[in-house]
Amino acid sequence: MKDKAIQYVCSQCGRTETKWLGRCPDCGSWNTFEEEAVQSASVGKRAVISTATKPISLGEVVVDPLFRYETGISELDRVLGGGVMRGSSILLGGEPGIGKSTLMIQVLEKCSVGRKVLYVSGEESPSQVKLRAQRLGLTLSCIDIFCDTRVEILEKILSSAHYDVVVIDSLQTLSSEEIPSPAGSVNQIRYCSTLLVGMCKQLGTSLFLIGHVTKEGTLAGPKVIEHLVDTVLYFEQVSSGVRLVRAMKNRFGSVDEIGIFSMNEKGLTPVANPSSFFITDRSGSALPPGISYTPVIEGSRTFLVEIQALTTSAKNGFSRIYSDRIDTARVTRVAAILERHASVRLSDQDIYVNVAGGMKLNEVSIELPLALALWSAVSNKSLPKAMVSFGELSLAGEVRSVGFPDKREKASKELGFNRSLLPRSSTRSLLIQHACTTMREALEICSSLQ
Repeated sequence: MKDKAIQYVCSQCGRTETKWLGRCPDCGSWNTFEEEAVQSASVGKRAVISTATKPISLGEVVVDPLFRYETGISELDRVLGGGVMRGSSILLGGEPGIGKSTLMIQVLEKCSVGRKVLYVSGEESPSQVKLRAQRLGLTLSCIDIFCDTRVEILEKILSSAHYDVVVIDSLQTLSSEEIPSPAGSVNQIRYCSTLLVGMCKQLGTSLFLIGHVTKEGTLAGPKVIEHLVDTVLYFEQVSSGVRLVRAMKNRFGSVDEIGIFSMNEKGLTPVANPSSFFITDRSGSALPPGISYTPVIEGSRTFLVEIQALTTSAKNGFSRIYSDRIDTARVTRVAAILERHASVRLSDQDIYVNVAGGMKLNEVSIELPLALALWSAVSNKSLPKAMVSFGELSLAGEVRSVGFPDKREKASKELGFNRSLLPRSSTRSLLIQHACTTMREALEICSSLQ
């Protein structure tokens, strides 16, 4: 009997090779090639989306005014760009136990008003899903459940009974008889996802796919899945009981919005007032050394966050930087600017940087408050308690302006701050402004406000 043809597929990017490689030439990942049986040439030739027998002009395309509808969960609607699009496919990834299944069953219950919804479970039995829904206090009769992982069976169900919203929990459990590979393999995930996404687009069904993440925190499976779906959401935990939903890709909205949820016995609930959620409530007249406040903009909202820094003498003469909420390369660059242009010695210090509440910061406006927190930590001098700062630092030690200064100051004023340290003063200000052009000048201003 002739052996089946074998190929090796990278689980991160989908590259195929005839032999096993330790490192993928495309994405550079190590030890990601998995053995797969070569599928027949007839598999996968079905059209993903089919419209008509001949091309038509865009002017002839009819758009349903109810093409987008709200899920009933405000924070999720914000991340999605206002709601769910009919026929769209949404991939939700996150760590095990973070609340992906809980959020999705809550979405189905909210969307069930006037719509047919289906929950497909490949990991739990119907009784387990029912017990969770009862614990959350959901209406059980409005949600249909189906427990099967064979994509051919799902195809028949979706074709015969038109559902408006379908949740697949999870993508890694799906399998097809036409693919000679186990469930969760690259070929299975790619084929099943292509089939379901194409079918739901034709039927106008909104499809939610729950995906697992790897130990590196990325979605398991080839990158082609992220290109195939319309929206990619990441579910992350920032502190005890608090979850963030962030869009990494969104064809129907912005990727700058984030959704903030709190976890309790009734499931995930949106945080009512998240603007001050990441600020520590302190009593007293002075801040501890190493603390600075800054307003950051995420989409249409402004958050006040607290940057924390700690410096200690380096052991064995080799300094190290510990920072998981702000990019380590940015901390290194800011520390070098301080040492070169403001005579703040940090090369013999171990540097620890954190953000209160666990929020990850990527905006360039955090560079000035990060520098102030490092200076405060190493000099053991506290910054003014009611002062916020924002600005970008150049390698020449200059403090550069950033966008939306009025919006940042307005949010700071509402939370009780009365001073701001910023690159350039505006004509109208709600706060007492202290303008600076260089990093050294910014430190002189902070010293004078002691």
